Amino acid sequence: MTRFTVTWHREAEDELAQLWISATDRNEISAAVQAIDLALSNEADSKGENLAEGLRSFNAPPLRVLFAIVEADRVVQVELVRRI
Repeated sequence: MTRFTVTWHREAEDELAQLWISATDRNEISAAVQAIDLALSNEADSKGENLAEGLRSFNAPPLRVLFAIVEADRVVQVELVRRI
C-alpha cells in the first residue's frame, strides 16, 4: 500500500473556508474533508478519475476536489475544491 501525505493548496483552503462559512450543512462539509484526506492518503493514484496529465478529480459529496500527485515525495496536493 502506498501512503501519501495530503496537503491543501492555500487557495483550496481559502475556498473550503468560504464553503464552510456559507454552508447550512457544515457537518457534511467537515465529514467530506475527512473522507477526502483519508481516501487520498492511501493509493491516491487509483482514486477518482484522471482529468489531464498530472491532475485527477475525486468526489466526496458534497465536495469535489482536483488534486495532483508528486510520486517522488509521496505527496498529494489538493489544488481546487468545489461544491457538487
